Amino acid sequence: MPICGFSRSKYGEYPEYHTSKDDMGLISPSGLQGAYETMQRCIEALEGNNKYKIQCLGEPQLGKRGLYPTISQKGSYDEVTAMMNFIAYSDGTNDIVDISNLIRTPVSNLIPIAQKLSKSNLIKVVE
Repeated sequence: MPICGFSRSKYGEYPEYHTSKDDMGLISPSGLQGAYETMQRCIEALEGNNKYKIQCLGEPQLGKRGLYPTISQKGSYDEVTAMMNFIAYSDGTNDIVDISNLIRTPVSNLIPIAQKLSKSNLIKVVE
């Protein structure tokens, strides 16, 4: 069974490691929150790491599906670009991590895009 370990500090690199002094006094609330958020993003990435396949021929019409912004807002162009790039690589062979690496967009930004496209029946999960 494949396993891995996550830690903010390398094991054995501090004197309190695996002693009675290895307690909550060694980590700040913000450090604990940061570790929690990082783990949450990792789990979301693992759970959302599917292969997707586009369900239409050619470039889909995003506007009629409510996926294209009707007014210009800061960041809206970036999301549309990421969405179009995501669609371009949704050929059934690339998973979301592959696509993230190919288009240089974080997985955490692509998961909501995949959800929107799936809800609009533009992509489907490939087993």
